[in-house]
Amino acid sequence: MASPLVISKELPSLSYAYTFDRFDETWAAPLSILMGLGRAAGADFIEFFLERVNYISSMAEEDAITSISPRLSTGAGVRVFLGKADCYVSTNDLSFNGLKSALEKALGIMGLHLPGPNAFIPEINLEPLRDYGTKGAKDSWLAKCSSMQDMGDILVQANGNLAQEAKHAQSRRAVYFRDWQEVLVAASDGTFARDVRLTQSVGFSLLCADGENRSSISKRVGNASDPAFLASWNYAEDAAEVAESAGKMLDADFVESGTYPVIMANSFGGVIFHEACGHLLETTQIERKTTPFIDKKGEKIAHENLTAWDEGITKDEFGTIDMDDEGMPAQRTLLIENGILKNFIADRAGSMRTGHPRTGSGRRQNYTFAAASRMRNTYISSGEYSIDEMFSSIDKGIYCKKMGGGSVGATGQFNFAADEAYLIENGKITKPLKGATLIGEAVDIMQKISMSSQDLALAPGFCGSVSGSVYVTVGQPHIKVDAITVGGR
Repeated sequence: MASPLVISKELPSLSYAYTFDRFDETWAAPLSILMGLGRAAGADFIEFFLERVNYISSMAEEDAITSISPRLSTGAGVRVFLGKADCYVSTNDLSFNGLKSALEKALGIMGLHLPGPNAFIPEINLEPLRDYGTKGAKDSWLAKCSSMQDMGDILVQANGNLAQEAKHAQSRRAVYFRDWQEVLVAASDGTFARDVRLTQSVGFSLLCADGENRSSISKRVGNASDPAFLASWNYAEDAAEVAESAGKMLDADFVESGTYPVIMANSFGGVIFHEACGHLLETTQIERKTTPFIDKKGEKIAHENLTAWDEGITKDEFGTIDMDDEGMPAQRTLLIENGILKNFIADRAGSMRTGHPRTGSGRRQNYTFAAASRMRNTYISSGEYSIDEMFSSIDKGIYCKKMGGGSVGATGQFNFAADEAYLIENGKITKPLKGATLIGEAVDIMQKISMSSQDLALAPGFCGSVSGSVYVTVGQPHIKVDAITVGGR
């Protein structure tokens, strides 16, 4: 049955009984009319993104809670395409007139105008609501999360445990956050989808000092689906690990600068692949012509040992999503297979402008940002080597057990500090080292990852780019880099 036609002059008198405390089927009618209005104005494509957020973070310093930061927000954004050009306008007014005003502003930016009073406005035919929140039994998640009282008690207890484990502790912090989000996406191609997300993270930061010696170690764990995550945190195990690492680094010798073979540990070691290569495979970089891999699809860009994925489907991981922020279901994307570049990471706009297929990777920090091509769970796959084989292949080198912060240039130049590192001599770990910084370029380093072990592990992370900060996962097995510049003393 065809959708009814509405005359433009009738819009002010329309009334819709949609719910403000939940994004459900009642939003179909007003959003379809608004998108029809945008199409009647001459836009090629219109997308609405609605969001509600309930966020809280807390920090314990020494033996007291020193910070509690809640945040509630509700808003929407509208994106208008005309050809391959687009613009984005956001608002915190979710009334029909508020959304219509945002649409009108976006149309105006594109040089379009609302149709005259006698124009016919067809409703956009939306698909039946794909409700991942209800289907996944997610609607009860927020109510099942730890209370504020429990949150504080757990963090103080955890920090007390860290005090028992650590020697020469100068500063102890335990930090937790919970980010609950409900989203609704409606687009003029018929997309109509809802999801509920729950992202949580908790961890330690420890600074130790003994005379002139200093060491700083942190660890963070995360989850994307379990309301009982904080209550089940094994903080005793994490405290012991952080304290042990800080103790070893406290009296470590400074590394000598040079070029070394390096073994990088699994889990968060994958941050270098994420930063130095993953970003260069996003279509935002292709659009800007800032990636050396722009025309390398189907060609060898890495060592034949290396296979890498970006996906949104691994249970509980930070970058796992049932749908992206453009309403596309999650999927796995093979980035590199045996050194050959297979695919790029693409959102709707990136796909439109570059020709690369969408990969369910349109992501944004919140409703104030337009979606862009972003990584999800990104990692190097397990290889065929044992860790013993990797170490025995090195006469003198560096083992980077824990990676820290760093920076990456627009085309893949990077430097990353190793928070915990050790000297390798004759295939064996001999002594702890501090002050090591890995320096290189993605194009070069990718060709030198010659060995991967069988112990793939993932770690939570945060990624900033043109659409804000999003939750991601990095990961890898232990890998060997044949040669890399190591900065030190």
